[in-house]
Amino acid sequence: MGDVLSQSEIDNLLSALSSGELDVEEIKDNNEKQVKDYDFARPSKFSKEHLRTLEIIFEHYGRLLTTNLPVYLRKSVQVEVMNSEAVTYSEFSNALSNPVLLGIVNFAPLHGNIIIEMASNLGYAIVDRMLGGRGDALEKTRDFSEIELLIIERILVVCVNLLVEPWENVVEIHPHLERIETNSQYAQIISPSEMIAIITMNIKIGGVEGLMNICLPYITVEDVIDKLNTRYWYANIQSHDETDYADAIESIINKAQVPIKAVLGKSSISVMDFATLQPGDIIKLDREVEDELDVYVGDIRKFTALPGSSGDKYAVRVTSVLREEQ
Repeated sequence: MGDVLSQSEIDNLLSALSSGELDVEEIKDNNEKQVKDYDFARPSKFSKEHLRTLEIIFEHYGRLLTTNLPVYLRKSVQVEVMNSEAVTYSEFSNALSNPVLLGIVNFAPLHGNIIIEMASNLGYAIVDRMLGGRGDALEKTRDFSEIELLIIERILVVCVNLLVEPWENVVEIHPHLERIETNSQYAQIISPSEMIAIITMNIKIGGVEGLMNICLPYITVEDVIDKLNTRYWYANIQSHDETDYADAIESIINKAQVPIKAVLGKSSISVMDFATLQPGDIIKLDREVEDELDVYVGDIRKFTALPGSSGDKYAVRVTSVLREEQ
């Protein structure tokens, strides 16, 4: 009965609550476990860590688009990653309104396809720019013609090829554009209930602004899902950077051109003799016929060699390596 309050204690408690001296939240049990709803119809296959890593990958991708697309569109392009989320494929496809631009991309060697969905106003602007226009969007939405789709396909192929570099720290991919769909009903690449990650990017081409959504099915990235974490990502980047930097320096050095010369000998003559030199005159050098020649790399005497020929060219055969630069 020790937990039962007396009447006076009850009166004091009610008085404290009514006066505001005591807050109901303060007397809640802090050790109470928090329960979170779990939807078994939508299992959370993509964690926040996975989505954050995907954002990092596509931030890199966005920078590549910003750099490369102006070459084709002759207009400045700005790309920004807006957000990432995990939804079912049916939620993604039901939100699409025809006509749409859906690039179905084979994500080899990973299984299955991904989808690049581009806002239709961006498609119209790309066509206009590619055909010499100012890149204005249409006031009224209409279906794309076959010629327009061919033009858009060329740009989408560029976008697909740019996916390789951002993903190289996770997996070496060889993506290629399989087809373009303008009707969402023909782009059922997976079951409607399958989970996907959507990376939303805002693209601005001149004065036209629209969204590009990258749809990544879980079954496609399942084999590399463990690598989609920031710790692995940054560790791999650092390792790649150090190796790539050393390899790049070595490659540049190996290809560097250095001047090399073989000196037959030297001599000193008077100014009078120099002034009267004629074709056929002989200048005696400070070396004997059987002496080795000095070979210089730049201004450093690096080798000794014997004179000779190779084919129809004069040549020297290296006889020793010197360490004069030390």
